[in-house]
Amino acid sequence: MEIPVLFLKKNHERRLRAGHLWVYSNEVDTKRSPLKDFQPGEQVALMNHDEKWLAWAYVNPNSLICARIVSRQQDHLLDQSLLVHRIKVALSLRDRLYSQPFYRLLFAESDGIPGLVVDRFGKYLSVQITTAGMEAQKDAIIGALNKVVHPSGILLRNDVTVREQEGLERYVEVASGKIPEQVRLSEDDCDFETSLFEGQKTGWFFDQANNRRRLLPWVAGKRVLDLFSYAGAWGVRAAKGGATAVTCVDSSEKALALATRNAALNGLSDKLDTLRSDSLSALKELKHAGERFDIVLVDPPAFIKRKKDLKEGTLAYRRINEAAISVLRKDGLLVSSSCSYHMEEARMLQTLQQASRHRDRSMQLVERGQQGPDHPIHPAIEETGYLKTFYLRVLPSF
Repeated sequence: MEIPVLFLKKNHERRLRAGHLWVYSNEVDTKRSPLKDFQPGEQVALMNHDEKWLAWAYVNPNSLICARIVSRQQDHLLDQSLLVHRIKVALSLRDRLYSQPFYRLLFAESDGIPGLVVDRFGKYLSVQITTAGMEAQKDAIIGALNKVVHPSGILLRNDVTVREQEGLERYVEVASGKIPEQVRLSEDDCDFETSLFEGQKTGWFFDQANNRRRLLPWVAGKRVLDLFSYAGAWGVRAAKGGATAVTCVDSSEKALALATRNAALNGLSDKLDTLRSDSLSALKELKHAGERFDIVLVDPPAFIKRKKDLKEGTLAYRRINEAAISVLRKDGLLVSSSCSYHMEEARMLQTLQQASRHRDRSMQLVERGQQGPDHPIHPAIEETGYLKTFYLRVLPSF
């Protein structure tokens, strides 16, 4: 099989040689390799201006990131065999760190498979394909996962908007075996149920698992407010850890039903209640009612999805955290997260400080967290390090 060549402009390979996996359309020598000549998802040989082979990649001429590297070994094209190898390497990391099979098994670029995310729920896998190159390998992906992991079912959660940027349709389908309406997972001594078909993202936020564990020493005897609670992962863990009362807030009735079910699953129904509302409105209502909490958890969806949203998104983070501070007791704990890559850690901390000062409160940063090791960070690709969680003691002004 003859593989077409994608040529780079002169002196445009330095970033790639340093380990990055993305080729931008303005880095391509379009006179020698016109992008319009390539099919979305097609594999290419990536070469520099002097015709030296750099890597195998797949291409999408309609995307700003027009190519993504999949192999720097000339005898290893992207196929089921390479996917099997990459999955085994990824699995070896998770096997070292996790005693139970509940985690992100594949984290795209960080595990050497750009455009592919796989979450593991014991016997079941939730798979998300986000690029044309990976969509072209769909059958090979399913085959490789079956060969290495032997799951009872594989669900394709290909319903994310980013697929549209790649010219791909959005769909959800069972690709292999059977998937039950609800699947069970565990975090330490807590059990949960979630829906892989309707749950947010791929069904669970495994990236926060370590941060939820970090919360536990703070919760004994405390009243906790869990904003953007989804299925109650933070709130249920807090209740199990000794919190006297937990209120989960979410705008989704289905999410709150899951939270209620998960509380019951752990024998915590008497400790957890729910409030259906958007979080900002709920905070205004709770403040007006004179309600106060020892701990407030703020774990919203990404407010900044694109760089141009930075100003507006920063304001959104400030508003929600300022409102959260308004219902904290005098010596309370604010646990605030951002999964927006464009919201840098220093900017997030500054925003939290501004929120506290606007409420005439002082803060002490006592702990900080990031995504768990099942979401490894690729040192050459900053975008893979996205999650920031701050544990802040909020006091009267001093």
